Amino acid sequence: MAALKLLSSGLRLCASARGSGGAWSKGYVCYFSTSTHHHTKFYSDPVEAIKDIPDGATILVGGFGLCGIPENLIGALLKSGVKGLTAVSNNAGYAKEVLTTKGKQVIDLKVHQKYLQYQRAMKCFYTHFFIRNCMFFICKRSNMSFTCVYTLSPWRVNNFGLGLLLHSRQIKRMVSSYVGENAEFERQYLAGELEVELTPQGTLAERIRAGGAGVPAFYTSTGYGTLIQEGGSPIKYNKDGSIAIASKPKEVREFNGQHFILEEAITGDFALIKAWKADRAGNVIFRKSARNFNLPMCKAAETTVVEVEEIVDIGSFAPEDIHIPKIYVHRLIKGEAYEKRIERLSIRKEEDGKAKSVKPGDSVRERIIKRAALEFEDGMYANLGIGIPLLASNFISPNMTVHLQSENGVLGLGPYPLKNEVDADLINAGKETVTVLPGASYFSSDESFAMIRGGHVDLTMLGAMQVSRYGDLANWMIPGKMVKGMGGAMDLVSSAKTKVVVTMEHSAKGNAHKIMEKCTLPLTGKQCVNRIITEKAVFDVDKKEGLTLIEIWEGLTVDDIKKSTGCDFAVSPKLMPMQQIAS
Repeated sequence: MAALKLLSSGLRLCASARGSGGAWSKGYVCYFSTSTHHHTKFYSDPVEAIKDIPDGATILVGGFGLCGIPENLIGALLKSGVKGLTAVSNNAGYAKEVLTTKGKQVIDLKVHQKYLQYQRAMKCFYTHFFIRNCMFFICKRSNMSFTCVYTLSPWRVNNFGLGLLLHSRQIKRMVSSYVGENAEFERQYLAGELEVELTPQGTLAERIRAGGAGVPAFYTSTGYGTLIQEGGSPIKYNKDGSIAIASKPKEVREFNGQHFILEEAITGDFALIKAWKADRAGNVIFRKSARNFNLPMCKAAETTVVEVEEIVDIGSFAPEDIHIPKIYVHRLIKGEAYEKRIERLSIRKEEDGKAKSVKPGDSVRERIIKRAALEFEDGMYANLGIGIPLLASNFISPNMTVHLQSENGVLGLGPYPLKNEVDADLINAGKETVTVLPGASYFSSDESFAMIRGGHVDLTMLGAMQVSRYGDLANWMIPGKMVKGMGGAMDLVSSAKTKVVVTMEHSAKGNAHKIMEKCTLPLTGKQCVNRIITEKAVFDVDKKEGLTLIEIWEGLTVDDIKKSTGCDFAVSPKLMPMQQIAS
């Protein structure tokens, strides 16, 4: 009733103004608002827009890789010198170490140990280096001793996005799903200089969405049976490589026979967001796959600061086209001089429209690809990991429709772009430039993983370091040595409705088993794999019965497969030669 009286009063005031030739006749419009305490503020200087971010603040930073990152606001933080930040972001931009001597690049480094093999330098026998006091020493080996023969000055760092803040040591803790190719991120983490709370990508998106919606916690199947649920995942290392801070176990409940873990919501003091356009009321829209984490983060902070490429007049957007209503936007700034760097520029030539014809068995990789392509069915929705799974899509028949979903917020992926089609706002989950097909759609990261966890994706195809006899999967870290992060993999294998196919080489280096009785590396998912495809064989996986060999590569015997497999398996009575799709 009060709202009706307010509306009635407002209409009378508007009518009065119109009749008296007042504001209405001068072209003004009457506005109604249920809030008098919040209006979007516009800034011209990004430093001014973030100057009140204090040391120790929690910031939510939008973007996926380098796509849709708030370049100007990150640059302003760098200038501000604020320290001790907790940064919540899917990843941490780009920070690549380049070892140089006398201004010349020697080697790209991913420094995650105190001592690594120096593989490509100078094409000589000076094959090792070590680090001491930020200096690099190239050495030659004689038995077990090393003689220093070359000293190099500290490395040069090419940074972008949050990589800038990592390099300046302004970030104390990262809450992320993926380390990826960010060498400085990985180095700081493994050296005990940075706290890292690795969180499955879909869980991260949902924790942020829940925070913005006022939901304190929720249950998800993602991460059950892994370090995420059991605890013990390293958050911070000591200098000697031991664990200084470990994650805590999470509460588990069972619903309808399936296990779920309790995840708490995430909120921030400030959210730094990149959007495409805003109107002068503060409403915001995004462009293509640059929506990603930006959209849910807008809603989950005490103060949301949005930078846009263009500010337009009120009324330029149809109300139904607005992605973020003005109620969530506290500060707005028009960004300048966007670089929009592309992490992985992938293009195709005009003649690349069709997959090249390859003879069966020409290589291990091609053999797996051409078997994996037989997993596609007409009309299915599929999420494909980078590498072999994505390459298998090149062999989808033109008479078949397969809808490719990318967890960064695209449904309907097309081929790589031609050179003139490249768009920095359109990438896939591997940070590669892509195109989309007619009928495609874009959405935010939380929406993307609702599709995935909800079982709306028919097929997930991805790689692995190890797979167990009963379908456990490990593919995201080697403790103390290599940390890429789980990204979206834990979510992708969490739904019982989705078929999970692993594509990988049968054995690791030195013929070490990758298919084994029990995984020795931290798990990505428990009893989640349905099929394994290698260059030697195809196995079906049953959660109770284990592995069954259903296809074998021509020229190999069952005994050959037994020797290269680290666990027992049954042999199908209908065992057949390994199939290959026609080119």
